[in-house]
Amino acid sequence: MPTPPIGTHQFANKVEEMVQNHMTYSLQDVGGDANWQLVIEEGEMKVYRREVEENGIVLDPLKATHAVKGVTGHEVCHYFWDTDVRLDWETTIENFNVVETLSDNAVIVYQTHKRVWPASQRDVLYLSAIRKILATNENDPDTWLVCNFSVDHDNCTPTNRCVRAKINVAMICQTLVSPPEGDKEISRDNILCKITYVANVNPGGWAPASVLRAVAKREYPKFLKRFTSYVQDKTAGKPILF
Repeated sequence: MPTPPIGTHQFANKVEEMVQNHMTYSLQDVGGDANWQLVIEEGEMKVYRREVEENGIVLDPLKATHAVKGVTGHEVCHYFWDTDVRLDWETTIENFNVVETLSDNAVIVYQTHKRVWPASQRDVLYLSAIRKILATNENDPDTWLVCNFSVDHDNCTPTNRCVRAKINVAMICQTLVSPPEGDKEISRDNILCKITYVANVNPGGWAPASVLRAVAKREYPKFLKRFTSYVQDKTAGKPILF
């Protein structure tokens, strides 16, 4: 079973529900599912998309899988969650701030995104939680998860300046260890992080489908490559954080 709800904040049960849903559904293989199109395959990275529109608004769910050597799931999730380093690797954000710190591992974040012409500028208000998933049996890989999902907050109501988008995103990371020979210590050469990234984004208003899909096809692989390279660079030569 996953760990108990984190903290006693007002969103604790919602976080728990989101974590359970991602652990149940987001890790399922979509390779043989005709509803999912493989849009990018580069080395270990595969990016899938399911084309969904509602009332003319593109809601395409996206799922990506990747495998990165030399880093752990804890490290990847830590850098994805830690707002102190967000702007080191995230290039689509204009600015952001932490609206409320709910607990040691859950914050509410407001961010505005750089405008993609010809659509209006978007902003998002979301809860971001990081969690270690407790193994159900001893063969389960060490698993960490970050989930980001839209919430409402009295201190950050929508304005006319931006269209408020809604998100439900998860970064699920599993660490695989190949034991070193003899009695050598485990090094970064012995670890591999398997990443599953899922993103459901409702842009909150009209934006041209062709533009949205072209941007998504270009930006998601770029983000995964840039972000995982960033984590490899930041952790190189440092003690392994399991």
